[in-house]
Amino acid sequence: MENIFGSNHFNTIATYLKKEFGCRIIKLSLDAGFICPNRDGSKGIGGCIFCSDDGSGHFASTIPEQIQLLSSKWPSGKYIAYFQSHTNTYAPVNILRKFYEEALAYPNVIGLSIATRPDCLSNEILDLLDELNKKSYLWIELGLQTMHDNTRNRLNCGYSLTDFEEAMRQLKKRNIKTVVHLILGLPWETKKDMLDSVSYVGKLHPFGVKLHLLHVIKNTRLADLYPLEFKTLEKNEYINLVVDALEQLPQDITIHRITGDAPANDLIAPLWSINKRSILNGVQKEFKRRESFQGKYCRE
Repeated sequence: MENIFGSNHFNTIATYLKKEFGCRIIKLSLDAGFICPNRDGSKGIGGCIFCSDDGSGHFASTIPEQIQLLSSKWPSGKYIAYFQSHTNTYAPVNILRKFYEEALAYPNVIGLSIATRPDCLSNEILDLLDELNKKSYLWIELGLQTMHDNTRNRLNCGYSLTDFEEAMRQLKKRNIKTVVHLILGLPWETKKDMLDSVSYVGKLHPFGVKLHLLHVIKNTRLADLYPLEFKTLEKNEYINLVVDALEQLPQDITIHRITGDAPANDLIAPLWSINKRSILNGVQKEFKRRESFQGKYCRE
C-alpha cells in the first residue's frame, strides 16, 4: 500500500469535499434546540457523563451569522448545515422536516450533517432522511464513542452496540452516508481497547470517522471522577494514538476530526488540548517521522 494523500498523510474531509465540489465547503454548526432522550427520562437522566448541558454545541450560532462571518474569507465557498447540539433526530418528523428544509433553503447551503444517537432513527425518520439524501448532500453522524458496551454503560450512554449496528444497517440500506464518532482516552479503557474500536469501525466502511480527545468539562459527572478515578492522556501519548488509529483505517474513509474543541473557560483537563494547532502539527510530524499514512497497516 502507498501514501496517496501526499503531505496530508490522511484522507481529510476538507480535501475530499473540495475535489467533490470544486470549492471550499464549510460546516455551519447549529443548535436547533433539540434535547436528548438520555436527559428527559426517555432513556435516562443527566446524559452521558462526559457531555455538558449544551450537548456538544459549544460554538453553535445561526446560519446567517456564520455565513456573514465566513463569506468574506471564502467568497466562493459553499456550506453544509451541521445540526450539532444534542440529538438532532429526536423530535416529530414534521418538526425535523421544517428545520432541515429551512437550512437547505439558504443560498449556497448544499447539504446537511445531522448528529444523532443510533437509537433515535425510527422508520418514519429514516424515510425523511432518505428523501433528503436524494435531493441534497447528506451524512448522518452517529456517536458510537467505543465498541465496548461495558464502557458505554459506565458512561451512561443508554444505547448498545446492537443499536448502533442496526442504525448502520438501516442507513446503508438507504445509501445514506455515515460518520462515526469515537472518543480516545475514555476511563477504564486500555490502548488496545481503543484501537479495537477503531478497527471495528474501519471494517464497517462508513463514509467518515471523527476521533475525539476525551475532555473533562466543568459541571459534568465525568468531572466528579477526575482525577481520582482516571487520568487524561498526555499530548505525545494522544498524538501517537491518533497516528496508530489512522494507520489501520481504510484509505477510502474520510477523516473529519482528529481532536476536538472545548470552551477554554469550562475545560478542566487536559489543558494542553487548548492549543489545537500544535496537536494537528504533532500528528503530521509523527506521520512524517514514521514515513506512514492512513491505511498503512489496514487489515480488511
